[in-house]
Amino acid sequence: MTVKVLIVDDSALMRKLFTQLFEKEGFVVQVARNGEEALTKAVEFEPDCITLDINMPVMDGMTCLAMLKKLYPCPIIMVSSLTQKGATITLEALALGASDFVLKTGGTVTRDISDLAVPLVNKINALAKTGKPQRPTIKAPPVVKQRVVRNTSSAAYEIVLVGVSTGGPKKLEHLVANLSPALPVPVVISQHMPASFTSALAKRLDGLSPLNVVEVNRKMPIQPGTVYLAKGDADLAFSKVGSEVSARPVPSSPSFLWHPSVDRMVDSALNCYKPLSMLCVQLTGMGCDGVAAMSKAFKEGATTIAESEATSVVFGMPKELIEAGCASFVLDSPKVASKLNALCR
Repeated sequence: MTVKVLIVDDSALMRKLFTQLFEKEGFVVQVARNGEEALTKAVEFEPDCITLDINMPVMDGMTCLAMLKKLYPCPIIMVSSLTQKGATITLEALALGASDFVLKTGGTVTRDISDLAVPLVNKINALAKTGKPQRPTIKAPPVVKQRVVRNTSSAAYEIVLVGVSTGGPKKLEHLVANLSPALPVPVVISQHMPASFTSALAKRLDGLSPLNVVEVNRKMPIQPGTVYLAKGDADLAFSKVGSEVSARPVPSSPSFLWHPSVDRMVDSALNCYKPLSMLCVQLTGMGCDGVAAMSKAFKEGATTIAESEATSVVFGMPKELIEAGCASFVLDSPKVASKLNALCR
């Protein structure tokens, strides 16, 4: 499949650098200098994916995004600056329907795009497939039954572990907003994201959830009724002293490709919790982070939930768990919160 990409950026340099990068990958490319021009180009060119700058004259990226979602809905990747303000605006864009984002680490305009080249190309390749309405559907295997008979008392579960990547912030907004205010277990989330963004995301989620949502930016005890978001550009690890379990950020390990690492979080949890007391949730995302550790936990008695293909922005991480035969439940994402509430009551 030939991938068509529309680049929307007011910087001639950025348009040139992105064009060179994408054409080298075999993409068919067109460019737009502002949001207004992007609307016309999108309808005429019919791209599989759009890269959209946030700060532009005539029509800014946020206004353009809102109009594109109505005029020509397709996967959109926001191009953001690595700042706290950029993080807040980017999270708003993801809430409006953007699929993902990449960071200009050198500022608004930079000649060095080496850091974002590989992740940007990978995201376009993954998202371009999801934008095709007639794409072939991967049929999920039947729901796998638990291999261990588990205690169904209200005290059965002690922790919920959530792994998510591409498309995650919007999924997490719905998840935390619909958790029961009386949820008797802690929820710990690893969302692939840089450090400047997880703080803003935790604050955003906290405003939406009946539970407290905090970023794990230091060692802190894990308590029921709280949602913990792993700090970006690091991994999350658990430790146990007596009966008290704590979580803390640890330097990202080169043994894992994505950070905060879902695999490392779940592996670490297995050292502090009995598998029977663990609920693992694998939501939308590229790649396979989380499948190894969640599969191990499942085989030892943990309950696992994988998001369905129907609602996944990218059906990568949940697909891997399903195909491994280690998904207790396969659910559309809007049903995940109610399932957690039911299982943990």
